[in-house]
Amino acid sequence: MAGPGRKVHMSTQSGNGARKVSVRDLREMKRRGEKIAVLTAYDFLFARVVDRAGVEVVLVGDSLGQVVLGLESTLPVTLDDMIHHARAVRRGVERALLVVDLPFLTYHVSREDTLRNAGRVMREAQANAVKLEGGSPETAEMVRALVDAGIPVMGHLGFTPQSVNVTGARVQGKGDQARERMLGDARRLEEAGAFSVVLELVPRALAEEITAALTIPTIGIGAGPGCDGQVLVLHDMLGINTEFRPRFLRRFAEIGDAAAAGVDSFVRAVKGGEYPAAEHTFE
Repeated sequence: MAGPGRKVHMSTQSGNGARKVSVRDLREMKRRGEKIAVLTAYDFLFARVVDRAGVEVVLVGDSLGQVVLGLESTLPVTLDDMIHHARAVRRGVERALLVVDLPFLTYHVSREDTLRNAGRVMREAQANAVKLEGGSPETAEMVRALVDAGIPVMGHLGFTPQSVNVTGARVQGKGDQARERMLGDARRLEEAGAFSVVLELVPRALAEEITAALTIPTIGIGAGPGCDGQVLVLHDMLGINTEFRPRFLRRFAEIGDAAAAGVDSFVRAVKGGEYPAAEHTFE
């Protein structure tokens, strides 16, 4: 498996014989015009499902704060939380590129802290890359330091959940000044060595402009179809997070409703004495 100091080549094979996805593969997909599929995962079984479905990237997002830990935002998520879940996901991912979010205040304070924290993710979770938010000159310096240390970095622009108290949960990049700033941030991240950039809640035209301006892939979420790929939170797109219905979300299944119905049937069967039946009992 990939880690610090070991380059992932396009010929790398997974345990089941499938070729592992590399950072270079994603850039080649952009060049060919082939769309990139990205989904989150936070545990072993869902990671295995997602990986076997053929996504190119599995993201252990700090969105686990809301959809797994029941928190109100991503801000309380710790580095230990991320590593704990990423280790479980790693066991289920054999083929896709595994990217792990660096949580709030783990890459903002100093270059040394950033390298130490990202190094823990790469070493302890055996991740293939990390993701961080923002495109300021200071953030770009952190990206460059990580890349120089052999740690691939995915950027994240637009609505950045870790900055929700500053920006609010709304579409970013409206207006000429905001447009120029985001375009500049994207170019800065590419120059710093990021291999991809997530664009979240960005107007379609701006997302298309950024995608055309970069040689690295853009991954959209609420940024329209012009990006090089798309990402969704697994619990949202499967309908497990039943109360979350933003405009950009398409539900590809309704597992939440099916799970509720299944649990209801179990409770009624137990209370009615229908379960366990003879076929479920050892004589």
